[in-house]
Amino acid sequence: MKEYKVEIPRLGLTKRQEKMQDLLNQNAREGWIVKDIGQNWSSIIFERDKNR
Repeated sequence: MKEYKVEIPRLGLTKRQEKMQDLLNQNAREGWIVKDIGQNWSSIIFERDKNR
C-alpha cells in the first residue's frame, strides 16, 4: 500500500534552487519519491510504501 504527502514549498526569493534541492533531499532520506511537481514549484506530491 502507498501513502502520499503534498508539500507547498516556502522557498523565498533567494537561493530558491538550493532550498528546493535541500527539501527534495530531506524527503528522499525519509523514503519519499517525487510523483509530481506543480507549475512554478507551487506544490510537490511525494509517494512512499506505507509498510516499510
